[in-house]
Order: sequence, then C-alpha cells, then structure tokens
Amino acid sequence: MTNKSETEKKVAEFLLQIKAIKLQPSKPFTWASGLLSPIYCDNRVTLSHPSIRTYIRQKLSTLIQEEFGSVGLIAGVATAGIPQGVLVAQELGLPFAYVRSKPKEHGTGSLIEGEISAGQRVVVVEDLISTGKSSLQAVEALREAGCDVAGLVAIFSYDLDVATENFKAAKCRFSTLSNYHALIDYASENSFINKEDLELLRKWRDNPSEWGNSIQSEV
Repeated sequence: MTNKSETEKKVAEFLLQIKAIKLQPSKPFTWASGLLSPIYCDNRVTLSHPSIRTYIRQKLSTLIQEEFGSVGLIAGVATAGIPQGVLVAQELGLPFAYVRSKPKEHGTGSLIEGEISAGQRVVVVEDLISTGKSSLQAVEALREAGCDVAGLVAIFSYDLDVATENFKAAKCRFSTLSNYHALIDYASENSFINKEDLELLRKWRDNPSEWGNSIQSEV
C-alpha cells in the first residue's frame, strides 16, 4: 500500500525543485480567470525530467490501481493531461484516448480522440485540478459517449473548496498525488518560503477571491 503522505511530500519536493510550481505571495500571478494567485503550477515541466517523469507515471498508475481497481481505458484531458495519460496507459498496458477542449472544426467533429466503447470503465488523467471545471467537462463527454467513468487522478490539486463541490455535484471521485496543503508544509519546512509568505499562502487558500482583492487594495 502506498504511503500517501510520503508521496505527497516527494511530489511537492520535485515540483518545487524543477520550478514546475512557483510561489510568489508578494508578486502574485494572474490566472486566465482573472484570479490573483500566489502560486503558479505547470506540470508539463515534469516531462523534461526523466527520473521525475518516471516517478509520477509510476505513482499515478499505482494510485489508479489502489483507488479504482480494474479499468479498461485511460483518458487524458487536453492538453496537459494527454502526455501524462499516455505514460500511465503505457505503464498499465491499457488503451488510451483523450478528450479535446472543444470538438474538431473539420472532418468528423470529434470531441473524443481514440477508440472507446459503451460500458468501458475509464479513469481520467489530468495534470492539475484548480476548480475542476475543465476536468469535469471531459468526464461528462466520456459519460455521454457511454463510458463508465470510475474517477479521475491528477498530479496536483490547489485544494480549492469549489473543486471539491464541483466533483461532488458531478458524482465523480478524484484523487491526486500531492496538494496545496502538502506543498506549503514542505515549502515552509525546507526554506522555500518565510513565515510571512506562509501566512499569505494560507490566507489565499482560505479565500482566493478575497485574497486577491486585499492584495490589490494594498498596491
């Protein structure tokens, strides 16, 4: 059985070391949604580091087996979930398909690429969970195609309450290798951040939208 806490810390360590995750509480990032955030995550960077890529592939594969048991297909979410999903499917010896962010504008107009069949038990692979919106759009597309979606796995989650609520409403289980709580704990214990930064990071997690407003009012 996998030691979940150990995996959470190790993945947090890797993501910080290779700067797949950047922490800037005093100079926040602006997400596509307009939300100000002290953290930015790009797990595609892991693909450039073979040993870390291998660790993540193996741990995601183990997570799927432990959480969901036997499955017949791995489905990636475009775009960043595609390479991670391919690696996991290869590790488990399973077929792979992926869900586009929108249907093709030519040819078949497909939303799902690859061979799938009705009743097929599927686990969806993502790189990152923020609100869960794009992930759940992929889940819904697979369900509409007749697949039995067992759940979703990802490398990292921001641990936002809205994501938990969205997955619950969609009746979709999800599990991640690491998360925001594990990350800031590791970052604090290993001098990636100071006490002031730690406090700002905790406040963001408690109320992301209000955190952004308070930061803007101070500028």
